[in-house]
Amino acid sequence: MSAAQSFAVDTWVIARRGVKHIRRQPEALSDATIQPIIFVVLFAYVFGGAITIPGGGSYKEFLMGGIFAQTIVFGCFGVAMALAYDRTNGAIDRFHSLPIARSTFLSGHSVASFIRSAIPMFFMTVTGLAIGWRIHSSFTDALAGYALMFMFSFAVIWIGVLLAAWIATPEGVQGIAFVIIFPLTFIASTFVPIETLPDGLKQIAEWNPITAVSQALRYLFGNPGGHAAPGAPWPLQHPGTYSLIWIVGIVVLCAPLAARAYQRSISK
Repeated sequence: MSAAQSFAVDTWVIARRGVKHIRRQPEALSDATIQPIIFVVLFAYVFGGAITIPGGGSYKEFLMGGIFAQTIVFGCFGVAMALAYDRTNGAIDRFHSLPIARSTFLSGHSVASFIRSAIPMFFMTVTGLAIGWRIHSSFTDALAGYALMFMFSFAVIWIGVLLAAWIATPEGVQGIAFVIIFPLTFIASTFVPIETLPDGLKQIAEWNPITAVSQALRYLFGNPGGHAAPGAPWPLQHPGTYSLIWIVGIVVLCAPLAARAYQRSISK
Protein backbone atom coordinates (compact mmCIF):
# COMPACT_ATOMS: atom_id res chain seq x y z
CA MET A 1 0.00 0.00 0.00
CA SER A 2 1.38 3.41 -0.98
CA ALA A 3 1.84 6.25 1.49
CA ALA A 4 -1.11 8.13 -0.01
CA GLN A 5 -3.37 5.08 0.24
CA SER A 6 -2.28 4.45 3.82
CA PHE A 7 -2.99 8.08 4.72
CA ALA A 8 -6.45 7.88 3.14
CA VAL A 9 -7.29 4.63 4.97
CA ASP A 10 -6.10 5.96 8.34
CA THR A 11 -8.00 9.20 7.80
CA TRP A 12 -11.21 7.31 7.08
CA VAL A 13 -10.78 5.12 10.17
CA ILE A 14 -10.64 8.20 12.40
CA ALA A 15 -13.44 9.90 10.45
CA ARG A 16 -15.63 6.81 10.83
CA ARG A 17 -15.01 6.95 14.59
CA GLY A 18 -16.28 10.53 14.60
CA VAL A 19 -19.35 9.59 12.58
CA LYS A 20 -20.13 6.73 14.98
CA HIS A 21 -19.92 9.16 17.89
CA ILE A 22 -22.62 11.21 16.17
CA ARG A 23 -24.89 8.16 16.06
CA ARG A 24 -24.13 7.05 19.61
CA GLN A 25 -24.33 10.51 21.20
CA PRO A 26 -27.38 12.15 19.62
CA GLU A 27 -27.55 14.68 22.48
CA ALA A 28 -24.34 16.22 21.12
CA LEU A 29 -26.18 17.04 17.90
CA SER A 30 -28.52 19.59 19.45
CA ASP A 31 -26.57 22.46 17.87
CA ALA A 32 -26.88 20.80 14.46
CA THR A 33 -30.54 19.77 14.68
CA ILE A 34 -32.63 21.45 17.36
CA GLN A 35 -30.93 24.85 17.32
CA PRO A 36 -31.36 25.53 13.56
CA ILE A 37 -35.00 24.44 13.73
CA ILE A 38 -35.66 26.74 16.70
CA PHE A 39 -33.94 29.66 14.98
CA VAL A 40 -35.93 29.16 11.77
CA VAL A 41 -39.28 28.90 13.54
CA LEU A 42 -38.67 31.72 16.05
CA PHE A 43 -37.37 34.28 13.59
CA ALA A 44 -39.91 33.35 10.92
CA TYR A 45 -42.94 33.73 13.17
CA VAL A 46 -41.82 36.12 15.92
CA PHE A 47 -39.98 38.70 13.81
CA GLY A 48 -41.32 37.92 10.36
CA GLY A 49 -44.32 40.21 10.67
CA ALA A 50 -42.23 43.17 11.88
CA ILE A 51 -39.41 43.12 9.30
CA THR A 52 -39.96 44.48 5.80
CA ILE A 53 -37.66 43.35 3.01
CA PRO A 54 -36.49 46.15 0.67
CA GLY A 55 -38.01 45.45 -2.71
CA GLY A 56 -40.70 43.26 -1.19
CA GLY A 57 -40.92 39.54 -0.74
CA SER A 58 -41.37 36.98 2.01
CA TYR A 59 -39.27 37.39 5.15
CA LYS A 60 -39.34 33.61 5.57
CA GLU A 61 -37.54 33.22 2.26
CA PHE A 62 -35.13 36.05 3.09
CA LEU A 63 -34.38 34.39 6.43
CA MET A 64 -33.23 31.04 5.10
CA GLY A 65 -30.02 32.26 3.46
CA GLY A 66 -28.93 33.84 6.75
CA ILE A 67 -29.87 30.81 8.86
CA PHE A 68 -27.87 28.55 6.53
CA ALA A 69 -24.81 30.82 6.76
CA GLN A 70 -25.01 31.23 10.55
CA THR A 71 -25.37 27.51 11.23
CA ILE A 72 -22.42 26.71 8.97
CA VAL A 73 -20.25 29.16 10.92
CA PHE A 74 -21.33 27.54 14.18
CA GLY A 75 -20.15 24.27 12.67
CA CYS A 76 -16.56 25.27 13.35
CA PHE A 77 -17.25 24.59 17.02
CA GLY A 78 -18.14 20.98 16.24
CA VAL A 79 -14.59 20.08 15.27
CA ALA A 80 -13.13 22.34 17.98
CA MET A 81 -15.24 20.65 20.65
CA ALA A 82 -14.41 17.17 19.34
CA LEU A 83 -10.68 17.88 19.38
CA ALA A 84 -10.92 19.48 22.83
CA TYR A 85 -12.70 16.41 24.23
CA ASP A 86 -10.10 14.10 22.70
CA ARG A 87 -7.35 16.14 24.34
CA THR A 88 -8.96 15.79 27.75
CA ASN A 89 -9.92 12.09 27.58
CA GLY A 90 -6.54 10.80 26.38
CA ALA A 91 -7.71 9.72 22.92
CA ILE A 92 -4.95 11.68 21.20
CA ASP A 93 -2.23 9.89 23.13
CA ARG A 94 -3.75 6.52 22.24
CA PHE A 95 -3.90 7.39 18.55
CA HIS A 96 -0.36 8.70 18.54
CA SER A 97 0.84 5.38 19.94
CA LEU A 98 -0.41 3.68 16.76
CA PRO A 99 1.72 3.37 13.59
CA ILE A 100 -0.13 6.17 11.75
CA ALA A 101 0.89 9.65 10.69
CA ARG A 102 -0.02 12.29 13.25
CA SER A 103 -1.66 14.42 10.57
CA THR A 104 -4.30 11.75 9.99
CA PHE A 105 -5.86 12.60 13.34
CA LEU A 106 -6.69 16.11 12.16
CA SER A 107 -7.70 15.02 8.67
CA GLY A 108 -9.99 12.36 10.12
CA HIS A 109 -11.71 14.87 12.42
CA SER A 110 -12.06 17.27 9.48
CA VAL A 111 -13.71 14.63 7.30
CA ALA A 112 -16.09 13.66 10.11
CA SER A 113 -17.02 17.31 10.66
CA PHE A 114 -17.55 17.79 6.93
CA ILE A 115 -19.95 14.83 6.88
CA ARG A 116 -21.63 16.18 10.00
CA SER A 117 -22.24 19.53 8.27
CA ALA A 118 -24.81 17.89 6.01
CA ILE A 119 -27.08 17.17 9.01
CA PRO A 120 -28.08 20.78 9.84
CA MET A 121 -28.42 21.58 6.14
CA PHE A 122 -30.95 18.77 5.82
CA PHE A 123 -32.95 19.79 8.90
CA MET A 124 -32.97 23.46 7.91
CA THR A 125 -34.10 22.60 4.38
CA VAL A 126 -36.98 20.49 5.66
CA THR A 127 -37.97 23.09 8.27
CA GLY A 128 -37.76 25.88 5.73
CA LEU A 129 -39.99 24.04 3.29
CA ALA A 130 -42.45 23.36 6.12
CA ILE A 131 -42.80 27.08 6.97
CA GLY A 132 -43.15 28.20 3.36
CA TRP A 133 -39.63 28.67 2.02
CA ARG A 134 -39.25 27.80 -1.66
CA ILE A 135 -36.39 27.69 -4.16
CA HIS A 136 -37.41 29.76 -7.18
CA SER A 137 -34.24 29.38 -9.23
CA SER A 138 -33.13 26.67 -11.62
CA PHE A 139 -31.89 23.28 -10.50
CA THR A 140 -28.34 24.28 -11.45
CA ASP A 141 -28.45 27.43 -9.35
CA ALA A 142 -29.94 25.55 -6.39
CA LEU A 143 -27.20 22.94 -6.69
CA ALA A 144 -24.61 25.74 -6.74
CA GLY A 145 -26.16 27.12 -3.54
CA TYR A 146 -25.72 23.84 -1.70
CA ALA A 147 -22.21 23.47 -3.14
CA LEU A 148 -21.36 26.91 -1.76
CA MET A 149 -22.60 25.84 1.66
CA PHE A 150 -20.41 22.73 1.64
CA MET A 151 -17.37 24.73 0.52
CA PHE A 152 -17.93 27.34 3.24
CA SER A 153 -18.40 24.55 5.77
CA PHE A 154 -15.08 22.98 4.75
CA ALA A 155 -13.35 26.34 5.23
CA VAL A 156 -14.74 27.04 8.70
CA ILE A 157 -13.70 23.57 9.84
CA TRP A 158 -10.10 24.81 9.75
CA ILE A 159 -11.06 27.78 11.88
CA GLY A 160 -12.34 25.20 14.36
CA VAL A 161 -9.03 23.33 14.27
CA LEU A 162 -7.22 26.60 14.92
CA LEU A 163 -9.50 27.27 17.88
CA ALA A 164 -8.73 23.81 19.22
CA ALA A 165 -5.01 24.61 19.02
CA TRP A 166 -5.45 27.81 21.02
CA ILE A 167 -8.11 26.65 23.48
CA ALA A 168 -7.61 23.25 25.07
CA THR A 169 -10.92 22.80 26.91
CA PRO A 170 -14.53 22.41 25.69
CA GLU A 171 -15.62 25.13 28.13
CA GLY A 172 -13.14 27.56 26.61
CA VAL A 173 -14.41 26.79 23.11
CA GLN A 174 -17.99 27.51 24.19
CA GLY A 175 -16.89 30.79 25.74
CA ILE A 176 -15.30 31.97 22.51
CA ALA A 177 -18.55 31.15 20.68
CA PHE A 178 -20.52 33.72 22.66
CA VAL A 179 -17.78 36.34 22.86
CA ILE A 180 -16.65 36.51 19.21
CA ILE A 181 -18.40 34.24 16.73
CA PHE A 182 -21.98 34.59 17.96
CA PRO A 183 -22.07 38.43 17.72
CA LEU A 184 -20.31 38.32 14.34
CA THR A 185 -23.15 36.26 12.86
CA PHE A 186 -25.66 38.93 13.92
CA ILE A 187 -23.69 41.92 12.57
CA ALA A 188 -24.55 40.75 9.07
CA SER A 189 -27.58 40.33 6.83
CA THR A 190 -28.40 37.01 8.47
CA PHE A 191 -31.71 38.09 10.00
CA VAL A 192 -32.31 41.69 8.95
CA PRO A 193 -31.58 43.75 5.82
CA ILE A 194 -28.33 45.68 6.08
CA GLU A 195 -30.20 48.93 5.40
CA THR A 196 -31.77 48.69 8.87
CA LEU A 197 -28.44 48.67 10.73
CA PRO A 198 -26.95 51.88 12.20
CA ASP A 199 -23.76 53.40 10.84
CA GLY A 200 -20.70 51.54 12.05
CA LEU A 201 -22.45 48.20 12.27
CA LYS A 202 -23.71 48.65 8.74
CA GLN A 203 -20.20 49.02 7.31
CA ILE A 204 -19.02 45.95 9.23
CA ALA A 205 -21.96 43.96 7.93
CA GLU A 206 -21.32 45.02 4.34
CA TRP A 207 -17.83 43.47 4.38
CA ASN A 208 -18.68 40.57 6.68
CA PRO A 209 -18.18 37.25 4.81
CA ILE A 210 -21.28 35.88 6.55
CA THR A 211 -23.29 38.57 4.78
CA ALA A 212 -21.74 37.58 1.47
CA VAL A 213 -22.63 33.92 1.90
CA SER A 214 -26.16 34.82 3.00
CA GLN A 215 -26.65 37.12 0.00
CA ALA A 216 -25.14 34.59 -2.42
CA LEU A 217 -27.48 31.87 -1.18
CA ARG A 218 -30.50 34.15 -1.55
CA TYR A 219 -29.45 34.94 -5.11
CA LEU A 220 -28.80 31.31 -6.02
CA PHE A 221 -32.11 30.19 -4.49
CA GLY A 222 -34.04 33.05 -6.11
CA ASN A 223 -35.11 34.46 -2.73
CA PRO A 224 -35.69 38.09 -1.68
CA GLY A 225 -32.58 40.05 -0.75
CA GLY A 226 -30.33 38.36 -3.28
CA HIS A 227 -29.86 41.49 -5.39
CA ALA A 228 -27.91 44.44 -4.01
CA ALA A 229 -29.23 47.97 -4.18
CA PRO A 230 -27.63 50.35 -6.71
CA GLY A 231 -24.43 51.83 -5.34
CA ALA A 232 -23.92 49.06 -2.79
CA PRO A 233 -20.32 48.10 -1.86
CA TRP A 234 -18.51 45.56 -4.04
CA PRO A 235 -19.04 42.57 -1.69
CA LEU A 236 -22.81 43.07 -1.90
CA GLN A 237 -22.69 43.49 -5.68
CA HIS A 238 -20.65 40.27 -6.06
CA PRO A 239 -21.49 38.11 -3.02
CA GLY A 240 -20.65 34.82 -4.73
CA THR A 241 -17.18 35.94 -5.78
CA TYR A 242 -16.53 37.55 -2.40
CA SER A 243 -17.60 34.34 -0.65
CA LEU A 244 -15.25 32.25 -2.77
CA ILE A 245 -12.37 34.63 -2.03
CA TRP A 246 -12.96 34.15 1.69
CA ILE A 247 -13.30 30.38 1.34
CA VAL A 248 -10.03 30.05 -0.55
CA GLY A 249 -8.28 32.50 1.77
CA ILE A 250 -9.40 30.68 4.92
CA VAL A 251 -8.33 27.29 3.61
CA VAL A 252 -4.97 28.47 2.24
CA LEU A 253 -4.07 30.43 5.37
CA CYS A 254 -5.81 28.61 8.20
CA ALA A 255 -5.34 24.97 7.19
CA PRO A 256 -1.52 24.84 7.37
CA LEU A 257 -1.43 27.30 10.28
CA ALA A 258 -4.02 25.29 12.21
CA ALA A 259 -2.25 22.00 11.57
CA ARG A 260 1.11 23.34 12.78
CA ALA A 261 -0.40 25.11 15.79
CA TYR A 262 -2.32 22.02 16.84
CA GLN A 263 0.71 19.77 16.53
CA ARG A 264 2.70 22.18 18.70
CA SER A 265 -0.08 22.40 21.26
CA ILE A 266 -0.28 18.63 21.80
CA SER A 267 3.52 18.26 21.89
CA LYS A 268 3.89 20.42 24.96
